Amino acid sequence: MAKKVKTIIKLQIPAGKANPAPPVGPALGQHGLNIAEFCQKFNAATQDRGGDVVPCEISVYEDRSYDFILKVSPASALIKKAINLKKGSGKPLTDKVGEITKAQLKEIAEKKMPDLNANDIDAAMKIMAGTARQMGVEVVD
Repeated sequence: MAKKVKTIIKLQIPAGKANPAPPVGPALGQHGLNIAEFCQKFNAATQDRGGDVVPCEISVYEDRSYDFILKVSPASALIKKAINLKKGSGKPLTDKVGEITKAQLKEIAEKKMPDLNANDIDAAMKIMAGTARQMGVEVVD
């Protein structure tokens, strides 16, 4: 028999750096989960992903057990990493902060594909290009 899901918690935690401090502790504590156990499992599962921010979806069941799914890092984080950018532009329409090539965009789109609702790599690249534009990053050939 399938367990009933009580709630789903969505968090974004740096890889290998989950600890009981906020936001992790309070988010899990209010549902009665073992915070230290989650932190150990999360850190073990993400230790190979450097310092990337990892979105995580935790399904909490009524018997206080849980499981979690790790997603691909946010598109903006992948773009910043690809072109060594500290942060996006405050005014993306006027202040450009960097350039990204189509090849780099394709690489990011391929990584992000499982989390996108795009049918093919071209559609995924358009989504990534839109994110880049919103950050003040120009897409060049």
